[in-house]
Amino acid sequence: MKKDIIKKGYYDIIMKNFIFISPNFPENYWHFCRELKNNGLNVLGIGDAPYDNLCPELKDSLNEYYKVGSLENYDEVCRAVDFFRNKYGEIDWLESNNEYWLERDARLRTDFNIKTGFHNEDMPKVKYKSRMKEFYARAGIPTARYHIVDSWENCMAFIQEVGYPVIVKPNNGVGASFTYKLNNQDEVAYFFATKFSHIEYIMEEYIYAEINSYDAIINSHGEPIFEIGNVTPMSLMDVVNNADNSIFYILNNLADDTRAMGRATVKSFGVKSRFVHFEFFRLLEDHEGLGKKGELIGLEVNMRPSGGISPDMMNFSQSTDVYKIWADMIAYDSSLRGIGQTAFCAFAGRRDGKNFVISDEDIMRKYGANMKMAGRVAEALSGAMGNRMYIANFNTREEMDAFYRDVLACR
Repeated sequence: MKKDIIKKGYYDIIMKNFIFISPNFPENYWHFCRELKNNGLNVLGIGDAPYDNLCPELKDSLNEYYKVGSLENYDEVCRAVDFFRNKYGEIDWLESNNEYWLERDARLRTDFNIKTGFHNEDMPKVKYKSRMKEFYARAGIPTARYHIVDSWENCMAFIQEVGYPVIVKPNNGVGASFTYKLNNQDEVAYFFATKFSHIEYIMEEYIYAEINSYDAIINSHGEPIFEIGNVTPMSLMDVVNNADNSIFYILNNLADDTRAMGRATVKSFGVKSRFVHFEFFRLLEDHEGLGKKGELIGLEVNMRPSGGISPDMMNFSQSTDVYKIWADMIAYDSSLRGIGQTAFCAFAGRRDGKNFVISDEDIMRKYGANMKMAGRVAEALSGAMGNRMYIANFNTREEMDAFYRDVLACR
């Protein structure tokens, strides 16, 4: 099957075929599809949601949609990719922009010889937290000491070396799921008694720090065409495990040290043609062997956009359109879309069941002029984000801090 050719002036442009896996989740991802289609690509969706359940904007952004019974069924997804290849010609791109499907995307690219993006052999360094540390080290970036959980004796020897508390989490995991802070030997014993035998866990020394991210869209030469970052002052592990409220914010301007460390990480991992979300610890106290208070160390890399509504928050913060910048990178390997006036963009997620001092109505009344989005959080994202969200822009850190105090105050 030959690809369609569009006549444009004196040039013939061959339309590229882009398969988007699960384009309906998160629900804002239809924006990626729309901008791809606006750039002249054939946008081909594969998902397990019925077509009639897709939002109108997504329907309008897809050239065709193939429903499978389950995206977990690799054979079904293979048949869908093969169907599109037979109908439209070779597939140029395949992406989900979703951490959960990162390995599935790589396997499909490998099996169908899709040249762009990560393949099977790339997965260990971008999915296993222990392997990530090797590539951070190549960039001269320190990381927390670790031990792959094996025997009780070896783990206790590691704890003897680094002291309590320690963090345990899946070596290959998504978000803060199955991540725990162990404060004493009894908690270590409970972890050993209840941990899943099929999961490989990594144990790390505890770092007193806040998370600072480097979020960027990288072209095919490994160069950033857009950069920004966020700060998460609260531990997502605690948010998930303790059903706490949740906050994070997009910075008005990316810190110079985050920019430098982010670019070094891009080079070390060999990132090309991707939207990335790299996480660093900014130390809140001196840590022997790692750095001084205020310095950055490596945490982990995520080879996809920051989750949920973060792309929208980047747009609000930087007066831009990251969906278009990403689609321009796919189509043209560059973008003319710049940034405008910048601001802090704050996310506050309230947890159901808490007795808040200020009502939802009063928050909207007081901060209506700043508010960009508000409403319920999708159930699948609520573990780390709370149940009701407020997203608002502020010109100063002081204004943002006052907003957080009002939104999160409980009786």
